[in-house]
Amino acid sequence: MTRKRVLIVGGVAGGASCAARLRRLDEDAEIVLFDRGPHVSFANCGLPYFVGNVIADERKLLVASAQLFHERFAITVRTRHEVLAIDRARRAIRVRDLDAPGGAHERDEPYDALVLAPGAAPIRPPLAGIDLPGIFAVRTIPDSVRIRRWIDERKPARALVVGGGFIGLEMAENLAARGLRTTVLEKLPQVMPPLDPEMAHGVAEHLRGQGVDLRLGDGLGRFERGAGDELVAVTEGGARLAADLVILAIGVRPETGLAAGAGLALGPRGGIVVDAGMRTEDPAVWAVGDAVEVRDVVTGQEAIVPLAGPANRQGRIAAESICGRARDFRGVQATAVVGVFGLTVACTGASEKGLVRAGVADFARVYLHPGHHAAYYPGARPIQVKLLFSVPDGRVLGAQAVGVEGVEKRIDVIATTLQMGGTVRDLAEAELCYAPQFGGAKDPVNLAGMIATNHLDGLMPLADWRMLDRGGAVLLDVRDADEHAAGHVPGARHIPLSELRRRYRELPAGQPVAVYCGVGQRAYYATRFLLQRGYRAANLSGGYATYRALHAVGLAP
Repeated sequence: MTRKRVLIVGGVAGGASCAARLRRLDEDAEIVLFDRGPHVSFANCGLPYFVGNVIADERKLLVASAQLFHERFAITVRTRHEVLAIDRARRAIRVRDLDAPGGAHERDEPYDALVLAPGAAPIRPPLAGIDLPGIFAVRTIPDSVRIRRWIDERKPARALVVGGGFIGLEMAENLAARGLRTTVLEKLPQVMPPLDPEMAHGVAEHLRGQGVDLRLGDGLGRFERGAGDELVAVTEGGARLAADLVILAIGVRPETGLAAGAGLALGPRGGIVVDAGMRTEDPAVWAVGDAVEVRDVVTGQEAIVPLAGPANRQGRIAAESICGRARDFRGVQATAVVGVFGLTVACTGASEKGLVRAGVADFARVYLHPGHHAAYYPGARPIQVKLLFSVPDGRVLGAQAVGVEGVEKRIDVIATTLQMGGTVRDLAEAELCYAPQFGGAKDPVNLAGMIATNHLDGLMPLADWRMLDRGGAVLLDVRDADEHAAGHVPGARHIPLSELRRRYRELPAGQPVAVYCGVGQRAYYATRFLLQRGYRAANLSGGYATYRALHAVGLAP
């Protein structure tokens, strides 16, 4: 019997997981994995931490070696082999051995099934000076080795990171840990583009508090050589930023050259088009990982999500499909987390701006600022949470959270609920671990669900901070006198909650009342009281803490 020959192009998350799963499903298949780099199955998410010396040995970044693949799974791994072209008619690929004398040895490799897992490449815009020494991107272990060697040998004092997303902020943290004065340049008016602006505001303030020079709303224009080895980045706005080391973390672009050259369809986002089984339009070719377009489970739109988790799952699905086991990839919801100078930032599902872009209108949002564990136990730290849900059915659409401790735990719970098609009522009723040092009897997840459920049930209508100057509502501050004196929303009437029962008639009858406090709890009590006294009251979710963030980014008057 002829052995099935499966070739895999790209050996990181998607390709490596596909290869290993194939072997577990088919002991007789011949599996050959090609990668143009020197390593396969490495933890590229750990690269910034190798630069920062948190991970001291680059070998720790290797999840599996070519030798391990061969000895444990009988999979042939050919590193330093670049796949040049696909001949779909002949079912063969053209491969160049980069270590052959002159780098010119090429050969054809036939296949019965081909899996494309080329990943995505860092964006390196064609700007003047972009190739000057000292300007790096971070994609592979050799990239991080070069950056670390540059720091070790040249002892740079100043670093510029271009891009304020996940990799950019991780690099900023690790460069600062190496003693470099670090500037982050971001073209958007916020860091962390997956977040909504008001949630990213606190991250930006934290970065500045850690000594990072944050330049928002200004893009990179060109590079110039300064005195000696100095690099000067000239921004689109005309600023001149001097540095001894530059990291390009602008984003990534799917590597689709092979697929496009073979005539395989690319989607509107520029990624390879695949079906639910990760098969391309060619029945003998599959594609997985950062180079493919997949369905966003919240909006239903096609998306490219360069994350290791989805890539691994896609690799498994492709292996199942190749072996005749029908399984569908469910899509992505972009669950992610990053550590930023001791702050944890996590998200899942859609952002509010993403819902608006997708044309989704029937949704609501709640903000809350609970402690990460029981308030009476020492050390409780606040978590800033934003939950998005559909109206009227309450289906969870997305969540974002920022804090020091317990952040990713809450987002993971919400992510699982979203994956299962759950609602805010499920969050309210979730039975989660409780001990005073870990959480409260009402976990932040429960509280988010309860607030949203109260809104859906009409028990606590939500007012919108963004509409304060348009709704004609009376703005009521129910905090204590010292809190009000320390800062309040302009134009707010002040009646402390403790005095509301005897003073509520001071509020004009028949006029809407928008109530706020510090973080939302006292405003909830006040709203319930006023509703039962015949007032059209609504709670401004998240209280004054949320107002300050919204106001800072221009979303509240």
